[in-house]
Amino acid sequence: MSILRRDAANLAFVPLVGYGLSLTCFAKGRAVEKVVLARVEASAGRRVFGIGVLALLAFALIWLGISPQPVAFAMRLLVLAIAIAVAFAGWSMYRATTLTLELTEEGLQDSSGHLLAPLHQISAVDRGTFAFKPSNGFLLRLSTSGPRRFLPGLYWQLGRRIGVGGVLRGAETKQMADVIAIHLAERAASEAQD
Repeated sequence: MSILRRDAANLAFVPLVGYGLSLTCFAKGRAVEKVVLARVEASAGRRVFGIGVLALLAFALIWLGISPQPVAFAMRLLVLAIAIAVAFAGWSMYRATTLTLELTEEGLQDSSGHLLAPLHQISAVDRGTFAFKPSNGFLLRLSTSGPRRFLPGLYWQLGRRIGVGGVLRGAETKQMADVIAIHLAERAASEAQD
């Protein structure tokens, strides 16, 4: 399986081969090796369930907004506005969960090429029971703050924290968190030796 990705600056051909294997990228006439340490994608069942629940809620709110009951017009508009917001959230989740997250030697990035966190900026990973994290996921703490970003079902980023999870597969997110934790331990050991 391969992806042909085109953007304004270059044309890249990336064969997807698996965990820990090199990906050859041909960009601007030169080959660049990229090693994927871990990859996480949305679980099909969780994706269908999450989008279905949001679509069902939007449908129920629209039905309540247009039903012939003696309710104030402003209340109907409020219910319809909430229905539109819920439908937009469902559409956003549908679009966001088509992406995958990859941990490379550069850092954590999504399949569209957006770099969420460079590996050298990750200061801690937390996947404990009481951590403020998404379902089936983990929390990353960064050394510098980044922009606010939210892709429902995939990840959110607020300041120095990135929450990865939602409709992602639990085993894959656990593996990615373990790889990041091992990298942090190796970095701490090398800094202690210096």
